[in-house]
Amino acid sequence: MRRVPLALAGLLLLTACGTQSATSGSVPRPAHSSCGTEPSSGSGSGTDVDGVRILGAGTGPTVCTEFEVTNHEKVPSTFTITFTLLSASRGALVNSTQTVPSVTPGRTVRRTFDLDGPVSDTDTTRVRILKVRSVPADEAPSTGGPCPASGAHVYADDGDAAMGLRVVGVRLVNCGSRTMRLHGYPQVQLLDEGHRPVTGVKILHGGSAIATGTGADGPPGTVLLKPGEQAYSVLVWRNTVEAGDPVDAPYVRVRAKSGASPVTVTPELDLGTTGRLGVGPWKKDTERGAVTSPSPSTSP
Repeated sequence: MRRVPLALAGLLLLTACGTQSATSGSVPRPAHSSCGTEPSSGSGSGTDVDGVRILGAGTGPTVCTEFEVTNHEKVPSTFTITFTLLSASRGALVNSTQTVPSVTPGRTVRRTFDLDGPVSDTDTTRVRILKVRSVPADEAPSTGGPCPASGAHVYADDGDAAMGLRVVGVRLVNCGSRTMRLHGYPQVQLLDEGHRPVTGVKILHGGSAIATGTGADGPPGTVLLKPGEQAYSVLVWRNTVEAGDPVDAPYVRVRAKSGASPVTVTPELDLGTTGRLGVGPWKKDTERGAVTSPSPSTSP
């Protein structure tokens, strides 16, 4: 699912012979970048976005980019950063999403990754930080790996969009050893970019008031999941903008049922001025991809 992009930030100019920051400043740098190039000599506000800073990069068959993440929050946090590689004409070549898990408060960690793109030695390219999202480490979504203490992997899928209608599935996989019982609807709380609760948005049970045929319809019931089985709930909304200020809620804190540990997903809700979010009931997912993509004909 693709949303209206956030303002691009974190510009870093790259050339085949080294790196050059978009702005100058005085910050410590390692003697050599682990990407095999000299690190940028300085960095200012243009290359530091929500605790993430690009340190250096080098061109070749791929663009190796080194970056650091500093956790300014009060709890261990998992960061998901989207980088984009732009051509000399500032056309987007490729995006890369990097996840840095469980960064403790006050700690700075460094990582590197390769961006594959049609880059020649004579190109001047730009790597930018497109967006940064962070959630408490104990609320981070997961699609696999070790089973959380809750006994379930919970995450949001990529969703879909058509003519202003948005649909995202919240997925739950029973990774425990016992049958799991779900009933009714997941509990959701909307959070803004600063992780503050979003007010003024009505949470609807079901999605028929917004659109039909999205998978958010149907009566609530009891869903029993054996180990390895999964369920889904559908979030549906419109991004219509009329009078008033539009509301964006990047984060949704989800509880599978009352008393369950929360998981914070990032479906990037661009609610416009509609003030409504439809939440579908839990349904057993017998086939991955059960969430219905919206189409213009689904409008009520």
